[in-house]
Amino acid sequence: MKFFLRYNKSDKNNCSPDHRCAWYCSFNLLRDRKNSFIKYNTMLIQWYPGHMHKASKEIKQTLHQIDIVIEVLDARIPFSSQNPMLSKLRGDKPCIKVLSKSDLADPDITQQWQTYLEQEQGVKTIAITIEQPEKIRHLTDLCHKMLPDKSGTDRLINTLIVGIPNVGKSTLINILAGRMIAKTGNEPAITKMQQRIAIGNGIVLMDTPGVLWPNVENKNSGYRLATTGAIKDTAIDHEQIADFAADYLLIHYPELLKMRYQLSELPSNSSALLDAIGKSRGCLRSGGHVDRDRVSKILLAELRAGTIGRLSFETPAMMEVEMAELIIIQAEKAAKKEARKSKNKRAS
Repeated sequence: MKFFLRYNKSDKNNCSPDHRCAWYCSFNLLRDRKNSFIKYNTMLIQWYPGHMHKASKEIKQTLHQIDIVIEVLDARIPFSSQNPMLSKLRGDKPCIKVLSKSDLADPDITQQWQTYLEQEQGVKTIAITIEQPEKIRHLTDLCHKMLPDKSGTDRLINTLIVGIPNVGKSTLINILAGRMIAKTGNEPAITKMQQRIAIGNGIVLMDTPGVLWPNVENKNSGYRLATTGAIKDTAIDHEQIADFAADYLLIHYPELLKMRYQLSELPSNSSALLDAIGKSRGCLRSGGHVDRDRVSKILLAELRAGTIGRLSFETPAMMEVEMAELIIIQAEKAAKKEARKSKNKRAS
């Protein structure tokens, strides 16, 4: 996806008090919490099993046979859960972006994302949950609408379905096929190999393993992936991820935190929030100290299950600000690298 900054500070005049997505609010959030984002950026999340590397190569080899791409995204993190390699690979092929787990996401922000994503030519979106099998089956109708030349003919529509681990791709396939084909589970990296699946209505799905990418350049996106469960828990530091999540929830969903954890008033920071939750849940070690690992796992589990409430962890405006900052960081890195090269040449 291509991001362009289309906002300026004057937009703050159009920002209603409850409009969390306003550019000005996002700008101030990043500016005022600069130190916390620097802290989070210090941990690089890396989890790229061998089968994912193989799957990426197979996707490249398969795309020339594909008529339409179905990319399954996590509705809570539509930007962070999309594969940046895929946009380059698919070229001008039509694409349906499925916002899965929309029952866990903030509905207002999900609508913002659908409007935003559909600005890209050839892209349509649909927000779904596994509780809406009939809506999921509308995907086949959408495929035909986006490919009118093949609709009503004997030619099959070849679709490639892709998505990051644990985004609900296998469940989606089983509903479309009307039978248990893809193995499902509430953990990432269940599918290990490509499958070719006829789902009826003249459509064939090419399923692929959930694919992450070797380098998540925007480190905040790495934390969001870990927060929502796209990265295996064995590959993350629960306390750091929970600290990131708690910090975000304090800013964006304070009332949901109060209700869920029966807090009369909110702590001032993420560390104090985790301590308060730990004490209320009895996560204590000897001496009355809070068991941070245990309370971190509780917060992440309840967040992922939706028991805290419907949460979204990024907005289009927020991601535009972060991507603009990333461009600056990349330019600075490139300049430093070039300076080192010049210095080495002069020294030799």
